[in-house]
Amino acid sequence: MTLLQSLLVIAALIATSAFFSVAELSLAASRRLRLRQMADEGDARAARVLLMQEQPGDYFTVVQVGLNAVAILGGVVGEGALSPYFSALLELWLPQRQAQTAGFLASFLLVTSLFILFADLLPKRLGMANSERVAVAVVGPMQWCMRLFKPLIWLYSRAADVLLRLSGLPVQRDERVTSDDILAMMEAGARSGVLAAREQQVIENLFELDSRSVVSSMSSRERIAYFLRDDPDTVIRARIANEPFSTYPVCVGDIDHVVGYVDAKDLFQRALNNQPISLSEEGLVRKVLIVPDRLSLAEVLEQFRQVHEDFAVIVNEYSLVVGVVTLNDVMSTVMGDLVGPADEEQIVRRDEDSWLIDGITPVADVLHALGLDELPHEGDYETLAGFLMVMLRRVPRRTDSVDWGGYKFEVIDVDSYRIDQVLVSRLASLRPASAGEVSNAPALLSSQAPDVRS
Repeated sequence: MTLLQSLLVIAALIATSAFFSVAELSLAASRRLRLRQMADEGDARAARVLLMQEQPGDYFTVVQVGLNAVAILGGVVGEGALSPYFSALLELWLPQRQAQTAGFLASFLLVTSLFILFADLLPKRLGMANSERVAVAVVGPMQWCMRLFKPLIWLYSRAADVLLRLSGLPVQRDERVTSDDILAMMEAGARSGVLAAREQQVIENLFELDSRSVVSSMSSRERIAYFLRDDPDTVIRARIANEPFSTYPVCVGDIDHVVGYVDAKDLFQRALNNQPISLSEEGLVRKVLIVPDRLSLAEVLEQFRQVHEDFAVIVNEYSLVVGVVTLNDVMSTVMGDLVGPADEEQIVRRDEDSWLIDGITPVADVLHALGLDELPHEGDYETLAGFLMVMLRRVPRRTDSVDWGGYKFEVIDVDSYRIDQVLVSRLASLRPASAGEVSNAPALLSSQAPDVRS
């Protein structure tokens, strides 16, 4: 062959190798969700790519046969076509034997460099950057190649399947999508600017509904405003004025004997019309939903849906009322909103290294604010106050503190054994403790200071 013919053959081989390279990477990198969307929009080629991803053995066999055959032919053609010209040029400065060796090496390096750059790096970057579009573009020619080399493909594919089965390795890719996969996609979307940080947080909160207890979002027992069944009109009106809420439990004797609830709208209507208010009136007190305190927020939402209610009373295993929860409480958790309509903000950042946190703040919100993955003995409590009680092994007093995970949790205010405020400060000198270091001890010890101090 002449030099021109050899160069044309090399160019054709590089183009062929580039085609197989881009076909290989585009199929592997294509996102199934995006391909399904394209198929639903009417692109039949996307549906064919999806089928290829389900059974990719024959596809990749064609790719490997093509790449290896082209690489061998490229070496043979390149060495034979370019070496004489390089050798003749180098003989102007080197002895003949040395010039022939140097010419062979120069020819080898040039052909190899062309294949690496134009048949490998550039096609694979193209296939990675536009994987779905490239995959649907090459699927037709690849199917033609699969039919053309079917006997050879069958031989190599079956041999590869046998070897994989003998080694115990999976033959097909696991296509199951987990919640972790979705959260990772949402995080990538937030980093790229497709999703706002607020939207990403809402999606993460939705996935946490199954793991968060209803206790983490309830209004606790001491904050419940309720009526007794025999309360007179004056007491009811005074309580409405002093403690305005949308819903009030109705009890007999005490709060642990709930018989129903009354909607504030019904009370306001009677008050505005100057009608007497009596909770013994038929139809005013509605049937209340009672849920155990061990339910998750997702389970409570399902119960709300089944009974068409948006208010529930939460009881513990001894049938004592521990709190109430509304649909708005659950939605506030989903939206990541720590500010209630009648409450102060539960987490206040004082500066870069300290936070003022309410004792009843759910542990999940504390972890998110501080950037921690976990707290020790997490299954034993639901709130920051519970964490301090478990770590101290007693009811905390003012100035009591716990050091854990690089933070100091100090009790600032206690009201009748209830922890009102906790000051959390970052301690640069303390290293985060591992879960294994806390499993066998009630209180952690850092390398420089005891974990619990009062």
